[in-house]
Amino acid sequence: MTGLRRILRIPLRLLHALRSQLWVFGMLVRSRMLVWMSPAKYVALVRVIGDQGTTATASFALAAVRRPGGTALVDERGSLTWQQLQDRSAALAAGVLDVLGGPVDVVAVLCRNHRGFVDALLASSRLGADALLLNTGFSGPQLADVMEREGARVIVYDEEFADVVADARARVDGLVEILGWADRRVPEGVLSSDGLIAAHHGQAPPKPAGRGRVVLLTSGTTGTPKGARRSGGGPDELAGMLEAIPWRGEETVVVAAPMFHAWGFGQLVIAATMACTVVTRRRFDPEATLRLVDDHRATGLSVVPVMLERIMDLPEEVLDRYSLSSLRFVSASGSRMRPQSVIAFMDRFGDVVHNSYNATEAGQISVAGPADLRHAPDTAGRPVRGTRLRVVDDRGRDAPAGVVGRILVRGASPFDGYTGGDEKQFVDGYMVSGDVGRLDPDGRLYVVGRDDDMIVSGGENVHPVEVEKVLGQHRAVRDVVVVGVDDESFGQRLAAYVVLADGSSATPDDLKAHVRAQLAGYKVPRDVVFLDELPRNASGKVMARELPGAAR
Repeated sequence: MTGLRRILRIPLRLLHALRSQLWVFGMLVRSRMLVWMSPAKYVALVRVIGDQGTTATASFALAAVRRPGGTALVDERGSLTWQQLQDRSAALAAGVLDVLGGPVDVVAVLCRNHRGFVDALLASSRLGADALLLNTGFSGPQLADVMEREGARVIVYDEEFADVVADARARVDGLVEILGWADRRVPEGVLSSDGLIAAHHGQAPPKPAGRGRVVLLTSGTTGTPKGARRSGGGPDELAGMLEAIPWRGEETVVVAAPMFHAWGFGQLVIAATMACTVVTRRRFDPEATLRLVDDHRATGLSVVPVMLERIMDLPEEVLDRYSLSSLRFVSASGSRMRPQSVIAFMDRFGDVVHNSYNATEAGQISVAGPADLRHAPDTAGRPVRGTRLRVVDDRGRDAPAGVVGRILVRGASPFDGYTGGDEKQFVDGYMVSGDVGRLDPDGRLYVVGRDDDMIVSGGENVHPVEVEKVLGQHRAVRDVVVVGVDDESFGQRLAAYVVLADGSSATPDDLKAHVRAQLAGYKVPRDVVFLDELPRNASGKVMARELPGAAR
């Protein structure tokens, strides 16, 4: 009987796998990621996958087969087609190879959102080199540290970052510098992407021996960022995301999120996978972003949460100029969302906001759709299909609903490790995310904070995010972060850094009383420091090490 059960399990597993793949296929067709094309194009698609695999950059080559003359990218300098992106990257790769006179292992990219970023990204793939995406908010020493660790000998950067590159120039022997964007005429003798592309027009490098990867950096809000490599999850991961967020093939999306960051980069790659036109600009401006959506009739907008907040901070008369009537979804991720901004945006522009909980090491973990956010604006939603999520206590047992514990993740996109050799902790095949949170009875996830953010004050455990949420509800508070600092009497204490809304006033005692009315006394911050702005990186996360006074 036992043997019969084992035999019967085999066709059941095959049936389950077949049903799963049929669902994936149906989802990709419904979203127009898969469309009918000529047999010749299908042959060309197979050839691209054979040459490049299912890498992130292969999606651009696939889009060029599907829509060679279709608009791929729109930036301040105009538009480029999918085929033009391919031609430009081939010429740039040939130019880099000519300059170096030999192979290159890593190409560092320090660019804002524009064609130069995409050129460098695709050229790296053509060379079989890793593309190291650098944070545009890096200091000179931080940039040099990362480049030395990753072995980057070539850097493509915007002219505005010339001073930041100086440290790397002094520390990396034979560093090859290429301007990816310049606002003025490039001096003779200075290498630039546009110059190399023009000089090597129509050329392409030999097929590389290996396939490079994209190295994404962790946020590095408290120290030097780590480089993380992940394998793509393939059609299953894409279908799970499309079920949660209504992307549609061959439409137009505005990508405001920084493309060097895991979230913005992911949005760029999804757009290429769907052959969607990407509209972007180098610097985020809240009103300009609204204008881009309306002018281009975009159906999607990709942001980090602080961008959504800045949009809703615009005066009413400015917001009234834009309808965003074409918009079907706003996808946000990267940091905590201010609940009142989310609700205010949906009240004005419709229930279109989707908040994703992501990790550089794990990809997309969960999504809170508009209905979830209406129910609880601070929720991270439910796991996307194909991703399993657990909240466990200190003994590794599943925590009951409402109880805070460590968040564990197992998804379709495996983590390949940090470039520096560090490892992520795993428990029973689940990756330890490093975050703590809780699940509600309906399975929605709430992220409370980082595991190492929790402080012990006078013997009591406190998660700063809980206090941040309460302070953020005060009518006078526009922005806030709460951190733990050393305290001789209590071991640690809470310090709140607050940005007041324009025209509002409040005293430290007012804000402490507000917290005391809703939380236990030991959760009331002992320090309240008022700032004009919180120090944030380009992805919107607060840089704790740059907070003044008590946070040092």
